[in-house]
Amino acid sequence: MPGGGFCKLPGGSVVVAIGLPSPAGDGGTVRILVHAQNRARALTRLRNLGLRAVYLRGNAEPPTPDEVTAVLHHPDGLLWRTHEPLSQELWHPIRALLRPAGGA
Repeated sequence: MPGGGFCKLPGGSVVVAIGLPSPAGDGGTVRILVHAQNRARALTRLRNLGLRAVYLRGNAEPPTPDEVTAVLHHPDGLLWRTHEPLSQELWHPIRALLRPAGGA
């Protein structure tokens, strides 16, 4: 299972970054960022979206300052992109990841 981590912000909220297998089934991974009041609520937000097997064990890959800025400036507080070290891909809203493949 790909790693993840979190960082606590000065206001008391947290940003959780977690790597999950890509829903596309291409063998890749996606990095998901969640902004919430605490770690448990962040994971609950993902589980409520249908990502049931989401767990955060340890703090091996906490979000970078750029990732924290990205998720704080997004109205939903949920973002994702492919997890490639040198990727220049922009962040996407979570609904783009969970959209059915043949949807209109």
